[in-house]
Amino acid sequence: MGGFFAVASKDDCSLDLFFGVDYHSHLGTRRGGLAVLSKDKKFQRSIHNIQNSPFRTKFEKDIDQMHGNLGIGCISDYEPQPLLVHSHLGSFAVSTVGVVTNKKELVNEILEGGYTHFLEMSGGEINQTELIVALINHKKSIPEGIKYVQEKIKGSISIIVMTEDGIYGARDRLGRTPIQVGKKDNAFCLSFESFAYVNLGYKDYHELGPAEIVFITPDKMEVIQQPGKEMKICTFLWCYYGYPTSAYEGVNVEQMRYNCGKYLARRDKGSVSPDSVAGVPDSGTAHAVGYANESGIPFARPFIKYTPTWPRSFMPTSQDQRNLIAHMKLIPVQPLIKGKKILLIDDSIVRGTQLRETTDFLYQSGAKEVHVRPACPPIMFGCKYLNFSRSNSEMDLITRRVIKQFEGENVSDETLKKYCDPDSKEYAAMLEEIRKQLHFTTLRFHRLDDMLESVGIDQSKLCTYCWNGQE
Repeated sequence: MGGFFAVASKDDCSLDLFFGVDYHSHLGTRRGGLAVLSKDKKFQRSIHNIQNSPFRTKFEKDIDQMHGNLGIGCISDYEPQPLLVHSHLGSFAVSTVGVVTNKKELVNEILEGGYTHFLEMSGGEINQTELIVALINHKKSIPEGIKYVQEKIKGSISIIVMTEDGIYGARDRLGRTPIQVGKKDNAFCLSFESFAYVNLGYKDYHELGPAEIVFITPDKMEVIQQPGKEMKICTFLWCYYGYPTSAYEGVNVEQMRYNCGKYLARRDKGSVSPDSVAGVPDSGTAHAVGYANESGIPFARPFIKYTPTWPRSFMPTSQDQRNLIAHMKLIPVQPLIKGKKILLIDDSIVRGTQLRETTDFLYQSGAKEVHVRPACPPIMFGCKYLNFSRSNSEMDLITRRVIKQFEGENVSDETLKKYCDPDSKEYAAMLEEIRKQLHFTTLRFHRLDDMLESVGIDQSKLCTYCWNGQE
């Protein structure tokens, strides 16, 4: 996924920037970066790999040397950023969040139009943020360039651009990811996560709408482009990605997860009798609390995540290593497992490998039964807009492997629709096969209608593509 933070202040912005970016560490796994415009109008930048150590430890020495009134920074899943740019538009720094799915076509179009080259990263990939810069530079001003980006790309890109005069923030065209504006005396900030500025003294000031562009200085925020009417914000922000203290479109993450658990408990009423309800830490915990509160079944923590060396942000990109580390992080609490019937809630099931290993781990520790309740519906389609459930093949998804097992190689859209319908016989057969393959005692996914009710905003504003293929 990734996240970013920006500050425009009459005072030195460096500490606000440092801690604001650090508060986004849960959103990225690979790189962090900072850029500051010094008082003599020079851009300073630092980028580090954060796969094996916290953001703070990599940047605390750098930030002592980076002082100014304007700054941007990011946590990134993949490409190094922010980028420093000098073009006919002047000097600026830029950072992005999202995915461009028509990158190859855009690169070819730009090269054919006379652009000479793109720098390659290791692995042969072009830095996606550099592509965004190339598009911005097609126009005569940065605001025009940002609007051009919103028109040209497929996927989803939110952008922050720091110039010598201030900082632009632009939410992606359909608002799939958020941008919040915070304000305090003598400063404004832009933030992916709303909680990231609270302890820095900022108050909520404005939440950008879809495609909205704003410009902040230490004195004010100016709206450059009014928000669009259509929104498709990623529902996984509440289910999984978002930090519990964040809110998007006025809906707090923790509260939404309680609501998910409540609806799961209502659907389960009378069907199972576990001794306790547990969540796979961390994102499954609040869902489990909501289930326990609604059902009256005690909440317990039969295993504890070892966070001193393995918080979520330090997960490697290799799936095999991710599976190993997911297992290594969980330490059993034997008295809460042995002989117990446990109802276990995770945020989702993607490939299924980690949850199967967690379930086997509970059985090996003496659990009598393990009833699994994912807090979102079965994932049927790889995400085209953000980094969640993006794979080389949709056959990485356990749902699609099971459907292939039942239906063969060529599956029509109409057949897939049947497997998406929680009231169909095809859906029931798929769930039973997943249950058997992953060794669960029982399995019930959160229904899509219940999950959307758990969010509580106009459902037409929520993206549900990965569950039902509807854009």
